[in-house]
Amino acid sequence: MTTHQVAIIGAGPAGLTTALQVKRFGIPALVLEGSRIGGLLHNANLVENYPGFPGGITGPALVRLFERQAQDAGVEVTPGEVLVLGYVDESFQLETCGQAYRARVVVVAAGTKPRLFPEGLIPANARERVFYEIRPLLGVVGKRIVIVGAGDAAFDYALNLAEKNEVVILNRGSRVKSLPLLRQRARENKRIAYRPETEIERVAVASGEALTVRCSGREDVFTMEADYLVGALGRVPRLDFLSSGVQEKKTELTERGVLHFVGDVKNGLFRQTAIAAGDGLLAAMKIYRYFEEMS
Repeated sequence: MTTHQVAIIGAGPAGLTTALQVKRFGIPALVLEGSRIGGLLHNANLVENYPGFPGGITGPALVRLFERQAQDAGVEVTPGEVLVLGYVDESFQLETCGQAYRARVVVVAAGTKPRLFPEGLIPANARERVFYEIRPLLGVVGKRIVIVGAGDAAFDYALNLAEKNEVVILNRGSRVKSLPLLRQRARENKRIAYRPETEIERVAVASGEALTVRCSGREDVFTMEADYLVGALGRVPRLDFLSSGVQEKKTELTERGVLHFVGDVKNGLFRQTAIAAGDGLLAAMKIYRYFEEMS
């Protein structure tokens, strides 16, 4: 089995930037992506704080530019979700479904995974209409979509989907965590309704396969039909593939410069494309310095 100098787990903004920069340094890298290049950008209604795009750019459009830049630079992305990352005999071992790789240095740019609705709330026959990202729904028209959440993602998803659909945002509490600009845009959009202090009690499949969503509100209990239900309940770092050995040695491996965490996987609430790209660039520069010192 060939040992790669660098393996990058994830091809979102952080992973792709790392790959582009190590390519410029002449360092060969294996880039593994279990889904699609671009990560959560596929869901973004409008990216307005990424330099170089006056007026902003949609998430999917920015992803297409990333893909083109990677192709032009000769960066290849290998399909495969990393299921296990181990560390044995001074090298990392990466396992995907049916494949295994080794690498001297690993960059974890695996992003996040969503917090799910409480167990038992979504019946089995309703799960195909429940989503935690909106990329699969971007082509639907004339539907009613219920979004649960009160952060940036909930309001950004609503603005994106409301271009062609009716959207209801349910907030379990009264506090809104979203950027004020997104809240203002949602208030001005007649296709978006916002209900604070409203919690889902039960979800069922109604006639015609639509969902029946029973809610308890501030002063009432009501039921409404929805074609789709979207959970924007927060996200957690996707680190479940780290072996116990890597978990135990994480600090040591990071300090040695052979293990790097970049982008959303480490940035908590600060999940921004520009921050992720900066993380990836910094990691690549540290990796170059590491190999220079080892030579």
